This record gives sequence, C-alpha cells and structure tokens, in this order.
Amino acid sequence: MLDTVAETAHRVGRVTAYDVEIAAIATAVPENRIAQDEIRQRARTVYPQFAHVDQLYMHTGIGHRYFCQPTDWYESPHTWEERTAVFQKHALDLLERVTREAVAKAGLKIDEIDAIVVNTITGLAVPSLDARLMNRLPFSPNTERWPIFGIGCGGGVAGLSRAARIAQTIPDGNVLFLTVDLCSLCLRVNDPSMAMFVSLALFGDGAAAVVLRNSSGRRSGAPKIRTSGDHFWNKTEHIMGWDIKNDGFGIVLSPLLPALMQERFAPALDGFLDRAGYGREDIAGYLLHPGGGKILDVADKILELSPDVLRPSRETLRDYGNMSSVTAMFVLKNAIETGRRGREVLAAFGPGFSAYFAILEL
Repeated sequence: MLDTVAETAHRVGRVTAYDVEIAAIATAVPENRIAQDEIRQRARTVYPQFAHVDQLYMHTGIGHRYFCQPTDWYESPHTWEERTAVFQKHALDLLERVTREAVAKAGLKIDEIDAIVVNTITGLAVPSLDARLMNRLPFSPNTERWPIFGIGCGGGVAGLSRAARIAQTIPDGNVLFLTVDLCSLCLRVNDPSMAMFVSLALFGDGAAAVVLRNSSGRRSGAPKIRTSGDHFWNKTEHIMGWDIKNDGFGIVLSPLLPALMQERFAPALDGFLDRAGYGREDIAGYLLHPGGGKILDVADKILELSPDVLRPSRETLRDYGNMSSVTAMFVLKNAIETGRRGREVLAAFGPGFSAYFAILEL
C-alpha cells in the first residue's frame, strides 16, 4: 500500500509518503487542576450577563482542566508583558519535562536529536522557545530548529506532519516534535463577549513531545506515520483565530463552526484519503482533535462511527479540556496506550479555516 501512496503523491504533488516511526510520546499538564463546575461558578461571577446560559459549561463533555496559574490570577486584568512572562516561564518548564521524558523513553540522549520542531499559538518568545530550551538542555549545537506559530488547534497534527517530513529526509535521524499551549493565559476578563465566555468553558493548558525516527529499511512494532495532508477553506477567516488587543490575544470563535464542519468536513476528508490512495473502507478508526463535545458529535454523525471509535478523543476532552494544538497529541497517546491497532486518521482543525490530516499505523 505504501508504494501506491508514493505513486499517488508523485502524481498529484500534494501528499507525501513517509516511513517514519513514533519512537516515544510524552505529555504534561500544569499542577492546578480545576473542576468544570468550579470554572462555571467563577464564570457566573466574572460574566453575570451570561449566567442564564452557563449550563453550556456542563454540556461540553469536560470534567476538569489544568491551568498554569492559580485560579485567582485570572480574575484580574493583565498586560501583554505580564502574560508573556508567565507564558515563557510555564511553557519552558512544561517543554523541559516532556522533552526529558520522551527522549528517555526513546532510548536516546538529548544530544542525539537532529532537529526540533516547536509549535505554539498562545504566547510569544524571541528568541523562540526552541532556542531557550536548548539553553536549558544539552542539545547538540548543530541541532536544526523549526519554530511554528499561527496554526492554532490544528498545530499538533500539522506540526507532527511537518516534523515527519523532516525525519523522512534524515537517514537514521531523530526529530523531536514539541507543542505547548497555555490557553488559560488568553482569558481577558475585561472582554465581555460571548466568544470569551464560551472559550472559558473549553480551553486548558498542556504540552506534548513526540520523538520521530526515520524507519526506512527497518521493521519494528512502533506506530508509524505514513502520510499527511492539509485542506484550506477560503473566506473562513472569521471562524477562528486571534484579534490583537492592547492587553493580549482576543478570541475569535464563531458559532458557525459546527455547521461548517457538518457541511464540509466529509468532502475534505474524502479528498485527502483519495489523494493518499485510500478510501474510508481502508480506515480502522479516527483520532480527532476534540475541539468540544459538539464537534465530536458532528463527526460521529457525519462518519457514522461506532460508539468506541472516538473514545480517545472523548476521554481526552473529559480529562483535560481543549488544550488547542496539544490536545491531538494527548488523543494519540491515549490511543497508543490503550492498544488501538490498525490504520487511523489523526485530524485537527485550526484558523484559516483549515483541516490537517495524517494517516498512522498503530
């Protein structure tokens, strides 16, 4: 089947075949664990104008989340400077944790990593997070660095796919993909919009690391990434993203998102599968970024899935909420650790509006 994928990729020039294995995966969250009902109660205080619709917090499929700061911190306004300082501190702490764990699980030393791909959407750092991480950990000074910003919730799958492309070009190479998002830092209590109220019901903080290895010519039982692809919908910038405000990122989150998914997800998925040389009948399951319970319900309906197919997505949403780009890596880790087998589609969505796909063999 891999030869068929390669021929298809050559013909259309849009889908590339990989022979890249997932050598290890690690995840981490901050220490502040908050139950969804507590967040709902606090939201009623901060946004009393929306108290009459606060039941939406209990219909998200989320049980609890993790925030990088104590809950009281979020109830006061903060400047860009304050948010950035907190972001850089906690992002680097989490990235260091997952890097050490993933590299050790892969049986490597940190100086054996050939390239680092680091993705985020919820904070800024120049020098970038990867450079700052290299000043904490003993990477080789020749390690290639690839910082990514702006892909949003899709950044986990998109970043993993781009890291796999790099791994494919390095014989016997090791590529470290890192993603971190601290969505809680984007809460702006002086923003009275419904979008902010809804986002407070969904988002949390976390980080993930994946070690990828070029596995050409080797047989192993490790999960493999076989191919990936993107889909961009024109004139959908209003669906999701950031507005730049004086005191931070301003949330753009349209209520039209579920309708867009209902109408356009299946054609985009089928197009990707066709370009990769597959059909839905070739796919054993789906590992979807759980943007919210409603999005997963839409996917269930569109794809006519059995109840257990989206279990890794629903369990991740229940236990951690939507951590933007990071969430798909938690879903992937759940699937690997619970023994999912077969060919799976890993998918996520982000500003643009865009979809990102990868085909895995677990």
